[in-house]
Amino acid sequence: MKVLFDTSVLVASLVQSHPQHGRALPWLRRGKTGECDMYVSSHTLAELYAVLTTLPVSPRITSGISWRLIHENIEPSATIVSLSSSDYIRTVKLISEMGLSGGIIYDALIVSAALKSRADRLLTLNYEDFKRIWLEDSGRITVP
Repeated sequence: MKVLFDTSVLVASLVQSHPQHGRALPWLRRGKTGECDMYVSSHTLAELYAVLTTLPVSPRITSGISWRLIHENIEPSATIVSLSSSDYIRTVKLISEMGLSGGIIYDALIVSAALKSRADRLLTLNYEDFKRIWLEDSGRITVP
């Protein structure tokens, strides 16, 4: 089964003090052991780094620790899905036509990566946000 991991699940799985850590970590383990095929949007890598390095946790997650977490837990196990410039244009156009604005575009890019990779599931802790975009396939959105 192909599972595209959203940033929210990756953050929760990597940060032990995160309130959803216990729900997210088993999914990361499944991806790392090959129990499921783990996919991650290239956009998610940047977002994951940004979130990890700015989380208000103690001790702080430094840039080096953030890189190590990504390098050791995501890079060896995940297929990274990159979007082309035409994928970006198509996604922005779609969100515009839907009348949506703001940060929802980032979730829409992750949906585009899920579609491009032909993921069976999009794994997220933000079901309602993704449901607004992926109307026809909201059944493929999975919350750990």
